[in-house]
Amino acid sequence: MVKVNYSPIKELVVHEAVQLDMEDLMRERITPQGTMPLYWCNGIVFSFSSIPMTNQMSKEYLEGKIHWAEAHYSIMKSYTPIVELRDEQYGAPQRIRVIDTSKFSVLHAEFVKWLKEKK
Repeated sequence: MVKVNYSPIKELVVHEAVQLDMEDLMRERITPQGTMPLYWCNGIVFSFSSIPMTNQMSKEYLEGKIHWAEAHYSIMKSYTPIVELRDEQYGAPQRIRVIDTSKFSVLHAEFVKWLKEKK
């Protein structure tokens, strides 16, 4: 029999949080390899970048503390599974997937709550 333990994140450290226009937020998710998804939670659409996993970051992660180097966000009152960016430089419209984390991510819900309170 395998014992399963659940150890949720206890602390999120956000080193930089920047509100962007929706078009700029979408542009940053377009890479030469394709598009990366955005996350939506309770009226905010966002992306984040984590700090690389050094020995110190791994230790903190195991203790329940994670670091986001940057979080970029925009207001998006209603969830939609796909957003589309129409920009001449890409030739064709770019479709970016949006993942609704509002019902299953306590971490994302707490981050959005913090964002709304800090405004």
